[in-house]
Amino acid sequence: MASPILRIDHISIAVQDRQKAEHFFRSILGAVPCASSVDPVMKYSWQVLSLGDLSRIEILGSTSRGSFLDGFLEKRGGGVHHMTLQTRDIEETKALLRHHNIPYFGDNEYADVLWKEIFIHPRHAFGVLMQIAEFHPEDWLSDHVKIPGNRTWRVQKTDSGMQVELAHPGGGKMKLNLSREEARQLAQELMGV
Repeated sequence: MASPILRIDHISIAVQDRQKAEHFFRSILGAVPCASSVDPVMKYSWQVLSLGDLSRIEILGSTSRGSFLDGFLEKRGGGVHHMTLQTRDIEETKALLRHHNIPYFGDNEYADVLWKEIFIHPRHAFGVLMQIAEFHPEDWLSDHVKIPGNRTWRVQKTDSGMQVELAHPGGGKMKLNLSREEARQLAQELMGV
């Protein structure tokens, strides 16, 4: 049976000052803002940022006392809060965890079932809080990090050859620069298929 886990989607960082953290990642490191929200019930805010072609982080911040982040921030001052893994099927993942006697919690569905999640406590995941979620990555990304027009590739001429952008199954895109000779070889191989 194939693993239901598709990939690491993002690393979440809890911070004392979300504005300062966003400035660091956006203005200094060049991250692109994607989806964000404020949850008044759980008293926190989140902002997904895309770095480069495929890497993402999420900045978490408390919006008022009583947030689930309070204890973490008081004890640690901030840092990596959890890692999010994407699954193709949350029910299959839960069955796999039950089969191996690995407990999970926080079985939730959000945003009209655009996001289904569970968590594995750090004591059962080697010191890391694991969030496992079923979702479509493109729903959470900025248009700046997607190929326009629902295409899976885009080709652009460059001074030395060409750049091929490919849509990634995890959302976003990757870029591949090819010399003129590499582009010719690729075209020949594609025609031979």
